Amino acid sequence: MEPTDHLLAEAKRYGYVEADGVWLRPVLGQPARQIGLVKDSDDAALRYFSQRFEALRAKVDSLLEKMEASENKGSFLMKALHLKEQLLTHDGLGDFAALHRRLTEAEDAIAVTVARNREKNLATKISFIHEAEALSESVEWVSASEKVKDLRQGWLKTGPVDKAMTDELEHRFQSAIQVFFDRRKAFQSDKKAMTNRVQTRYRDLIQQAEALKNSDQFETTSRQLKALQQAWREVNGNLPKKQASELWTRFRAANNHFFERLKAHIAAQQSAGAPGAPATPEVLLARKRSLAERAEALMAIPPQEAIHQAKSLQAEWKQVGTVRGEESDRIWQRFMVACDKIFELSALEYHLRKRADGAPMPTAPAERARFRASTLRELLKDDHEELNTLRANLDNLSPSAANDAFRQMLQTKVRSFERKIRTKNDLIVLFSQQAQAAG
Repeated sequence: MEPTDHLLAEAKRYGYVEADGVWLRPVLGQPARQIGLVKDSDDAALRYFSQRFEALRAKVDSLLEKMEASENKGSFLMKALHLKEQLLTHDGLGDFAALHRRLTEAEDAIAVTVARNREKNLATKISFIHEAEALSESVEWVSASEKVKDLRQGWLKTGPVDKAMTDELEHRFQSAIQVFFDRRKAFQSDKKAMTNRVQTRYRDLIQQAEALKNSDQFETTSRQLKALQQAWREVNGNLPKKQASELWTRFRAANNHFFERLKAHIAAQQSAGAPGAPATPEVLLARKRSLAERAEALMAIPPQEAIHQAKSLQAEWKQVGTVRGEESDRIWQRFMVACDKIFELSALEYHLRKRADGAPMPTAPAERARFRASTLRELLKDDHEELNTLRANLDNLSPSAANDAFRQMLQTKVRSFERKIRTKNDLIVLFSQQAQAAG
């Protein structure tokens, strides 16, 4: 049978000609309706409207094939519904009931897929909400901000859920994110206010130091500057590196100016005596006291800079000369303890840089102080083990005179480790006080 005969047979199955009109038989709950007129012959008209139906069926086939191949079947729902509506008004002759059945089956399949996807979307959005609510209390502002940004992107990319739950889920998610950003804003405001207070305090100390740097009341001013140096250390502010360096440079310059004048004053007193006569004990004590104060002031500057200055002060100390008495011993103890702290701080910073291996250090003053105290406690364990080993070796050493040199070396090492342990404990107390003061 020729194709045209097949089309004609199909057309006569679903339609007919009456009074020069082409009619579609009752279908899809609709009565028979006229869909066109006969122009040439009855058969030609019937074939024409059969071809129109075939064109519509080709559209349905194409749509269903594309839907089957796509992962996002829901995007084809409206097109399928539109084609179903066309079936009721299309002027053609063919099996409209079969097309309607196929489109209805596709619509049902899409509904199942959409329901399944909405369940997945619901689970995904609930997990995003839980993450956002957990992050809402975070204080890791940088990393948490990045995570919140990722959550927002994930939320936007996740498909819809049941409309009845959409508003509630959106509210929970946005509320959790807003809590985080409100807390971050408050923290930044507090941080800015704290930075301003720190700057104001440092500038006040600088003004006081600059007001004292030309004083001729050397003994009184030395005590005042020492108090200012201690106050500077207690501020323990966390300013940007460049700004902190500029403020410290001004403060240090005022102190150095005074202590250079003090050195010149002491030298002048010394030279005022008889030619060749040694300096008086009072002059020597004043020079040593000045060196001790300068060593104690090094706690306020970066360890890598402080250690070089401490070595220079040690060299100056050796040139001062010997003074006996309790006051001299007390000054020596002050100087030695101050230098020991500088050397231990330098060793601590080196250890922290080596151990960090690129990981960020705590930035908050309190956390930074606690971290340093904790690290020193860990290092103390090794010092105690080494000290116990040295003491055991010393106790087990034969009293033979041949061992005197080795015994003396062990005793020196024991005293050195005892000093290291005392210094670390002092620094732990200092860092703990700083942490408590910083909150």
